[in-house]
Order: sequence, then structure tokens, then C-alpha cells
Amino acid sequence: MSLASGHKVVPLEGEELAKQKKDFIGYKSGLVRLNPERWLFTTAFLKYGDKYYNFKFEPNDVLLMTWPKCGTTWMQEIVWTMRNNPDLGHALASLSTMARSPFIEMDFFLDDLVDFENVAESPLLKNFDIACPGRNPRDGIMLQMAELASPPRTIKTHLPLSLFAPSLLETTKVVYVARNPKDVVVSFHHHSRMIKVHGYVGSFPDFVQYFVDDNLAYGPYWLHLKEAWEKRHHPNLHFVFYEDLKEDIMGELRKLNDFLGTELTDNQLNNVAKHSSFSEMKARDAMGLDKDETLCDQKVISKEGGFFRKGETGSWKAKLTPELEDKVDKWITRHLNDFGINFKYCL
Repeated sequence: MSLASGHKVVPLEGEELAKQKKDFIGYKSGLVRLNPERWLFTTAFLKYGDKYYNFKFEPNDVLLMTWPKCGTTWMQEIVWTMRNNPDLGHALASLSTMARSPFIEMDFFLDDLVDFENVAESPLLKNFDIACPGRNPRDGIMLQMAELASPPRTIKTHLPLSLFAPSLLETTKVVYVARNPKDVVVSFHHHSRMIKVHGYVGSFPDFVQYFVDDNLAYGPYWLHLKEAWEKRHHPNLHFVFYEDLKEDIMGELRKLNDFLGTELTDNQLNNVAKHSSFSEMKARDAMGLDKDETLCDQKVISKEGGFFRKGETGSWKAKLTPELEDKVDKWITRHLNDFGINFKYCL
């Protein structure tokens, strides 16, 4: 089977599939790889893959693209606020970030988890009937919310450039956020334990091994990065490092202001910086996830923290043993040095 993107679908089978389903109990439908890049997704991706590829983006859309746990949610809030709420008075600001700027491909995970007869039971998904009146949630909750979102639309994805139509960058602005792989693997581990669509129950060393073997959902991370890095000079792609956002938020907001053409004043950019700060987003549960028992493991949240846990750079130093650090270092040398991308706080 092939997709509209030209990728060949290869189902995981045998011992490889058995190990994944043992460690990731949320992957009930099984897993597939999309070759030649070996992108890894749950089987439910096949229901939606061509719809993502053929999604009709508009010139005034902004697509926020990252690999998981690289700062997409932070950038969602930054970009939506810059474009819609720089004076902090917008009525929709009280909605969750996900409701205002949908995570377009979340449906292929939700299909393994959601009771479609009771969509409104989930705090995250209760907005579907309001946003998509008369629509069937089985046709994609987030996909349809993205389609019907009020312009100017701000949409989130963890998919790589190659799973969208080649015309994407000729039509729409893309903001790509990259993050130090060592912090990514630590943050994604917590996320995969907390979010039931992954349901990771294996060990942390095994999770790191999945990462360096490019066997995590959305993997390989290095190739995701490479596709965007090679397009970083395209006028419709803005490439930003998470670490630079943490180090100089106002400087990065000014660059975004120029890229987006939002023409905000420094006072308005200060509003954006404050409203989208980690402490502010954590205080208001900006994602609307932490109390959602349908999507989140409340035991993990109560013990280790929720969606907004630390938001730091370099926190991997407290989690990676020397042996695990060496594995990630070798992965970095093997893949990232090849195309010249460098991250702060990797040492």
C-alpha cells in the first residue's frame, strides 16, 4: 500500500510489534512504517494520512511544526497570541490552546482511545460540537476543527514536511521549532507515560534505546530536523531553537514579528511574552489536559507533574546516566553532524 505522499506502508509484525505493544499499551491498532524514511505511526494513521497530505492550507494560515516535546505548545500560544490577542482581550483566550489552534493529526492516536459516542466527556474534546456543528467525530475531531477554525488559522503538527504536499511552503508560513535531543528524549519519556494514547510502561533506558534506534512514534527525529533545516532559508519557513526562545524571548519574538508580519509594538510583544510564559500557561492549564482522565494518566501527573512540568533547558543532566548520555551522543554524531545543526546545552 502507498500513500498520496508516495510513501510505502509497511506494517510492524512479529517480535518487533509485540515489544512495542508491550511497552506502549496505547498502541492498540498496531504500528506501521512509512518508507523510505521509516516514519513510525499507529496503524490508524492510514485512515488520515492522505487527508493531511491534501489538507487545503490558506495563505494566511501558520503551521507550527516540531517533533514531539520540542516546544510546539509554547509556540502555539505565542503565535496565536501574536496574531489574535496581542492586547490580551480576546474572548477565545479562555479556551484551551488545542481548541484555538488544533493539533491536526491527533486523530490517529485518538482513534485508539476515544469513545466517539461520548466525545463531550473529555474536557479537551467537548468543543467539537461547538466548533464543528453537524460533523461526525469519527471523521477526525482535530482534523475537522483545523479545517473549520476561524481565520487566521494557527495549526499545530508533529508531522515532517515530507508528509504534506510539496506546495505547502509556497502557500503557507511554517514555524519550525527544534530542541536539544537530550532534553527531547527526557521530556518525551514523561509525556509518553502521562498521555494514554502512548501509554508507555517500559523502563527509561529502554525508552532511550527506542529513541536512538529511531523507533519512537514520529521517528526518526534527526530526519524530521534535516528536512526542515534544509529549507531554513525558504522565505515561508522560520526555523527557531527552543533554547534561543528560553535565552532571549524578546529577541526571538521580534524575529517572529518580522516573519509573521504582525507589526506588534514592544509593549504588545511584552504582553505575548508574559501570557505565553511557562508559569502563566501552567497556572491556567493552557492545554486543558491535566484533569482529563480520558487522555491523561492521573497517577503519573500527581507523582511527576503534568503537561507543563519543567520547561527548562539542560534538565537532561539530572536524568541521563553516563551510559545513556553516551548513547545519545553517538546518535548525535552519527546523524546530526552530517548536516551541520548544533544545539546548545548538549554538553
